[in-house]
Amino acid sequence: MDIAAAREEFIDYVRVERNFSAQTARAYASDLNAFVQWAAARALIDTRDVELDNYRDWLWKMSNDGLAPSTIARRSATLRSWSAWMWREGATETDTAARLRSPKTGKRLPKVVPRDAMDAVLRGLGAAAAEGGPTDVRDHAIVELLYASGLRVSELCGLDIDDIDLDRLTVRVTGKGSKQRIVPFGVPAQSAIIDYLRDARAHLLRQSSAPTAGDTSAVFVGTRGARLSTRSAYTVISRILSRVPAASGVGPHTLRHTAATHLLDGGADLRAVQELLGHSSLGTTQIYTHVSADRLRESYRLAHPRA
Repeated sequence: MDIAAAREEFIDYVRVERNFSAQTARAYASDLNAFVQWAAARALIDTRDVELDNYRDWLWKMSNDGLAPSTIARRSATLRSWSAWMWREGATETDTAARLRSPKTGKRLPKVVPRDAMDAVLRGLGAAAAEGGPTDVRDHAIVELLYASGLRVSELCGLDIDDIDLDRLTVRVTGKGSKQRIVPFGVPAQSAIIDYLRDARAHLLRQSSAPTAGDTSAVFVGTRGARLSTRSAYTVISRILSRVPAASGVGPHTLRHTAATHLLDGGADLRAVQELLGHSSLGTTQIYTHVSADRLRESYRLAHPRA
């Protein structure tokens, strides 16, 4: 089969039979267009002429051209899918790209709000809560609790009144896989939550004409009295963080990253942080040690006279 024809038939296959999204189909088409052009320049016209080394040479060229490992990994995956389809269709005698490996893309270090910027965020929220309305009081409590506990936003939105123990400064969290854990928080978060529960929450609940049992059990509620949705919480937190230059461009999950990193910076044990975050694997938590190490190296570089 002609390589160009195989490309077109494969794109039709992923669009029609696999019902992939238009965006995914376009990505496949772009990757294969680039390969077909490269192959044509080397007189590779028929699908049976293409060998594993040809695929590897193409990926190697992209690596030398400076393409990102993530782009090369995606193109490698496209070639494997295309090769498997051609084999099933009888266009090749073997699944030529089955042994093609993707380059390691590496892990991105999570973004973290610096300590002084985080302090500024919380001071601003506290001032707004003292002068503002119920939502300002609620938003202050939300950010204080997220930063203090490292909860996921979805976990925070799922909290019920019975989950919070203000005397022991702990919160019972239902995380991924319906696993429960007990997470501590500090006095500033306790104070912000008490302020919110005392007046602001009741005011927000009254905004609903017919609050449900689920609404009245929720810790955090929206402006219409219903349980605060994850999407609404994301919007609130993103708006708050966007006001701080050092925190601009980061998302709500950054508060979880920030809490974990600041704990490790302060000397917390890695396994304690693992339990706090609800990670099933210690390896997941170890990413924050890299962040702390990077921060330590930067502090050393800036402060040590012989750095």
